[in-house]
Amino acid sequence: MFFPAEERWLHFSLLLCLPVTSGELQVSVQSVSIVQFFCCFLQFLVLALNRKLLLSHCVSSFDLSSLVRSMAVIHEIQQVNAAGFLPGLRLGYLLCDTCSYASKALLNAEHMLAFNRSNHLECDNSDFRPAVKVVLGAQYSEVTIALAKLLNVYMVPLLSSASTSPELSDKLLHPAFIRTVPSDIHQTKAIASIMSYYDWNWVGVVYGDDDYGKAAFQSFLWDAEENGVCLSYQETLHHYLDHSQNDRRIQQVAEVIRSSRAQVVLLILKAELVELLFKEMLKTNTSRVWIASDAWSRSSAIAQMDGINEVGDILGFTFVSFRSQSFDDFLTNLTVTEGGYNFFIEEYKNLRSNCSAECGSSNPPSKCVDLEPFPHRVAVWAVAHALKKLLRCNSSSCSGEVDFPPWKLLQELKNIRFEFENQMYFFDKNGDFVNGYDLILWEKHGSGRRLEKFGKYSILNNRIELDGKEFTWLSTENVSSRCSESCRPGWVKKILNISCCYTCIECEEGTYSEDWDVQDCKTCPNETWSLKGYTHCRPRSEFFLRWTEPHPLTMIAAAAFGVLLLLVILVIFLVYRNSLPMKQAEVRLSCVMMAGLAVSFASVVLFMGRPTVHICRARQTMYAMGFTLCVSCILVKAYRTFLAFLPFGQLLHKRLHKLYKPPVIIVVLTSLQAVICLLWLIFDSPDVDDKPPSAQSMRKVLECKEGNTYIGFGVMLGYIALLALIGFLLAFKGRKVPQEFSETGYIIFSMLMYLFVWVCFIPVYITSEEDGTRVQASAILVSSYGIIFCHFLPKCYAALWASKSDTMENILDRWRAKSEKEDRDGATPPSERSVTLSTTSTSSFLWRSETQNH
Repeated sequence: MFFPAEERWLHFSLLLCLPVTSGELQVSVQSVSIVQFFCCFLQFLVLALNRKLLLSHCVSSFDLSSLVRSMAVIHEIQQVNAAGFLPGLRLGYLLCDTCSYASKALLNAEHMLAFNRSNHLECDNSDFRPAVKVVLGAQYSEVTIALAKLLNVYMVPLLSSASTSPELSDKLLHPAFIRTVPSDIHQTKAIASIMSYYDWNWVGVVYGDDDYGKAAFQSFLWDAEENGVCLSYQETLHHYLDHSQNDRRIQQVAEVIRSSRAQVVLLILKAELVELLFKEMLKTNTSRVWIASDAWSRSSAIAQMDGINEVGDILGFTFVSFRSQSFDDFLTNLTVTEGGYNFFIEEYKNLRSNCSAECGSSNPPSKCVDLEPFPHRVAVWAVAHALKKLLRCNSSSCSGEVDFPPWKLLQELKNIRFEFENQMYFFDKNGDFVNGYDLILWEKHGSGRRLEKFGKYSILNNRIELDGKEFTWLSTENVSSRCSESCRPGWVKKILNISCCYTCIECEEGTYSEDWDVQDCKTCPNETWSLKGYTHCRPRSEFFLRWTEPHPLTMIAAAAFGVLLLLVILVIFLVYRNSLPMKQAEVRLSCVMMAGLAVSFASVVLFMGRPTVHICRARQTMYAMGFTLCVSCILVKAYRTFLAFLPFGQLLHKRLHKLYKPPVIIVVLTSLQAVICLLWLIFDSPDVDDKPPSAQSMRKVLECKEGNTYIGFGVMLGYIALLALIGFLLAFKGRKVPQEFSETGYIIFSMLMYLFVWVCFIPVYITSEEDGTRVQASAILVSSYGIIFCHFLPKCYAALWASKSDTMENILDRWRAKSEKEDRDGATPPSERSVTLSTTSTSSFLWRSETQNH
């Protein structure tokens, strides 16, 4: 308040309001005429009916914070006056206690505005010039809101340094209100950000049912949702301390906190209510992580209450503050007028005397000095700078009118920009400061707590910045407050009933998640893939039988060894072509067989390496023609034995004998396979398989598909199997013929091996989608080696180590003698006897056929 005195004193009170322009003022005055009427009527009722309350005193204990904040304002006013900041003028003040009641605050405001005047009940206040030009206060938002509605009528600036309700930023409702602290809209963003920073998404909230608590809670709901924080519960407490249901309600809220799994609790309450709630929690030794709103984050009473170290960790946000050595000295040297007595100062000095050593430290406890007065100090200097501009002050004098209407000061405050403590300050469009918050931790300090700053929150970029200081959680070493455990990368959340409660499921094939706790899996971009639970996508690796891999190298070596073995066998056959074993094996047919097997071995090489359409066609054609040629020769051998040693009628024998044309049979049978392959290549040609890879595989298998329908592939293999089966049946029919005269045993075993291998091949090939190439190449090798071991190697052995005295005549003589003996003994069954008898009669045919073939 400004009180004119000898040198022109300016008397003004301390409460705050948003500045408006002159044009805005005129509109405001016109638009609130009805409001003015009701305000006048309300004031009349208050003065008439509650006169006794105006004269009453507050009944409460000593409050350190209130005293220190008041002393901060007084100190800064003295600093302004001592510095001659307003030449020829001095600032004065009038101090009133609201007792935390809106009705008391309204009576105090009416008293201030009516100072040295009769009761002021006029409704036209466009030229209202009270002695008090600005009001600083109050502390609680619900009180400030009530004051703002009254002071709006008179357009007296209400400048607050503690009230943070978002409602006060609404300039349509509160045009005369401004403040040196940020709105709770920013504070709740900071609270939600620190919860998100520590990964706390399951929290409880307890707030007061006053304007401050309701507005802050609604603001927190929006910010919590944006930061992925969910509420386990939300409870309210009556903000009137003498409410009849307060004790019972506090007990109910305490029980809710105990029964919830949420380990983090946000308290948007007055300090007195927090203290009562903590006392109730201490009864059952319940500890939590408590998040303090600015209403109690620096409460010295709570910091020193009995058992405070047992309630758990306390984090809070406070307004940005700076220590002032000048103010510390002012508090240290507080004195009263000589001969007088001041209860508040004496109480404060007693507190300081109990911690004199600690008060001199760099980090004194809150009972020595509270840093929260900083916004109050800034408020005084904001008024001083606005007055200096309004009163047109220079270095020596102020020429402006001292008895000005309050709305003029409001205009200047709205646009003021000034520097204080090396920081620039100004009001935004809503009349709020945006200088951010300090993040504080209540550390243990003896039997109480000490406030330690360990970070800050920047309003401009909405970011938490920690100082990097190490501290230990009192509740647990690693506080966790989550409804569900985090889902690691590669997994996503399956929401149950609320967003923070979920189960974790793996990302499906073709999708991925690279962060924790994501709600949806991302789809892999083109040409990339992922399996279940993958954290990233990558291109599928191409799979085919590479030349450098062990298995393909083994098969190529086996094919090369087979060809080399055929060359060795060919040499032996040619060298010993006149020996009896070679004559029995028919050298020319055997050489043709070796050529067919060599082609089959060569086709195995084409199964290796990156497949192309030409390779896919060539490898199947080579195998089909080569192996068909070999099996055709075996069939001719079986047919030869069948004709030579089985009894037929004379006419039938002659007709069957005419069909025995080895070159013709081989050419015709092989040509039929050629026709099959040609039709296959024309109508359903093999090609590189272009079907999509399996969703469960990270390999893109490059292999040949044997046509779209596999009919040609099946007919080709079936034709070879048919020839092998016919050869097997012919050989089986003549199985009783002595081995010296035929190769039926070798034919039976080789054809059985072939049929067995390829019968096994079919199901394995069908079920092994990625190993079809490997399976077929292996089957070709096994069946080819089966013919080598069953046909050629026994003959080579016989040619190299058989007795040279064995001639066809000797063999026939031994066999005839054996047959005659078996006939005399009656040991030979009739069926075998017929074979024995036919052998003698057809031996000449066998000899002639061998001679012709060689």
